Amino acid sequence: MLLLAAMPVVLLAACATPPTRDTAAAGISSSCIHAHPAGEAEIGYCQARRVGNTLYISGIVGQGPMPEAIAQVYGGLQRSLAANGLDFRHVVKETVFATDLDAFIRHKQLRKDYYAGHLPAASWVQVARLFQPAYVLEVELIAQFPQP
Repeated sequence: MLLLAAMPVVLLAACATPPTRDTAAAGISSSCIHAHPAGEAEIGYCQARRVGNTLYISGIVGQGPMPEAIAQVYGGLQRSLAANGLDFRHVVKETVFATDLDAFIRHKQLRKDYYAGHLPAASWVQVARLFQPAYVLEVELIAQFPQP
């Protein structure tokens, strides 16, 4: 639980960015949503990007034993979704990157509990390492906003 307490709380702030030439020509609005603006600017990404009725959430990472990493990651994803008025029912695609996929599979029920029966399309991939060597899990999501 100490690890979870040390994790920063994800606070999202929308930052309207000018549409790219491609999205502007297609009449698609696009906005960058930041959780940690300084770190994101240094690396060069948005924590989330809304394009039309679709929200793309960049990978959220976790460290430590896999059950703790799952709680960190899916808790962060839950906060990102909630900050945009969504929840796991709105997720249509999930991509999991794990340094030990067998450990993730052993604890898959922890993940399934967040989805509460509304399971998305998913890809699970084992990787040699993530952005920082201590990270053991990274998950990115695509969610759909309800039609007005």
